[in-house]
Amino acid sequence: MARLHLMKTLPIVDPAAEASCGAAARPLPAIPPGDPATRRGTFSVITLGCPKNLVDSERMLGLLRDDGWQLVPEPVGSDLVIVNTCAFLEASRQESYGVIDEMLALKRAGGTRGVIVAGCLAERQKEGLLAERPGVDAVIGVFSRDEVARAAERLVGGLGDQRTVFKPAPARALDDSGRLRVTPRHVAYLKISEGCDRTCTFCSIPRMRGEHATKPIEEVVREARELAADGVKELVIVAQDTTYYGIDLYGEPRLVELLGELEKIDGIRWIRLMYLYPIHFSDRLIDTIAGSGRIIPYLDMPLQHASDAVLKRMQRRTNRAATEELLGKLRDRIPDLVLRTTFITGFPGETREQFAELLEFVRRWRFERVGVFTYSLEGDTPAARLDGHMPEEEKAIRRDELMQLQQGIAHEHARRQVGRTVDVILDRRSDERADVWIGRTKADAPDIDCAVYVTAAGSEGQALAGGIMPVEIVAASGYDLAGVPAE
Repeated sequence: MARLHLMKTLPIVDPAAEASCGAAARPLPAIPPGDPATRRGTFSVITLGCPKNLVDSERMLGLLRDDGWQLVPEPVGSDLVIVNTCAFLEASRQESYGVIDEMLALKRAGGTRGVIVAGCLAERQKEGLLAERPGVDAVIGVFSRDEVARAAERLVGGLGDQRTVFKPAPARALDDSGRLRVTPRHVAYLKISEGCDRTCTFCSIPRMRGEHATKPIEEVVREARELAADGVKELVIVAQDTTYYGIDLYGEPRLVELLGELEKIDGIRWIRLMYLYPIHFSDRLIDTIAGSGRIIPYLDMPLQHASDAVLKRMQRRTNRAATEELLGKLRDRIPDLVLRTTFITGFPGETREQFAELLEFVRRWRFERVGVFTYSLEGDTPAARLDGHMPEEEKAIRRDELMQLQQGIAHEHARRQVGRTVDVILDRRSDERADVWIGRTKADAPDIDCAVYVTAAGSEGQALAGGIMPVEIVAASGYDLAGVPAE
């Protein structure tokens, strides 16, 4: 039941496409037992949610490892299980509760000694989580993750005096060094800030993750060098609001300066930028991306809608004209640009005409990658108090209509790649054929985008994972591509 990184956030019309373009469960690596005299016990971790949550889990794994705990890939038989939860949407909370209940059932059956709940659901519910699920042994808030070793020691030692650990949001982002990574060795997420200062009416993240807190440039660079020394070739930059980086600490955006330092690190071949809000996207940043040999032309920019009226109700602090001006600059100035974005359908008060405006916007700009959420009513957000809430069925109809449109655009983009030679980073060998490797182009972020199946004759005995090679694309099937090593 090894479920480490579940990110089912992209509603795809074609079920087969969801299997290839969505995230899959990733098995945990096992650590050698080490000296039994110093080993404290065994633990397993289940992580739900976004890459920022995954970084938190990897930090907790590293702290437990350093404290003498042994990571095992399955919860059954472990001394304790840590569930790092997501609470972004109602569906996320229900998934988190489902996993917690599953682990509590395992505990009652004698399959584990204890269950620790961490992450966003813990931060959101606080002590109430113990009232809801009294079988949980400890609850650790987002900003208390570094207390995980102490919580584990108390649990296994039978000390029940402190079952919750919560700390206020820090002024600066937490240290993420010393992680035990569970991503492939050649890929790592690098969190450059924490929290968010946006006041989007639909979003509960600031309540759980606090205000924006920039990690100083020198600390980010130190962590990046640590990752590069561990074999990382693709660095995926994540934050709640990446383009806001630096404003709270330096008084102005400093993403350009940070990228300039990251480009100097030996070993890093690809730098991928995620969660770039359109505000604070400067001409300097565009020129930096366009002129870089390492920052790949892939930009993840959540737009959420195209109607000015809906954007105003969402409190996005931008409008369609400004967004289209930015999109035009990006398309014109960054060669081979791939744009990923997300939209919300069924936001309170969204008329059919406003939704039609969103469809027209997607037809015009032809984003290569799109994810769509139906609006989730979050009771602690301003949007919950708006008028015009609509039935879930209508939200889903609009989501499917938008994704059906996007599916045709994405399939057309895939077909256009046939005959091209592109760089592909190889992630793993296929389970079905030893001479087939599964990788990604620069257009595909780990876990959320699509795959390239590379037939490398004679590679059965070779370890190609992490290699970046030129591949001639010979076929497209839906979202995914097939290719062979280029001559």
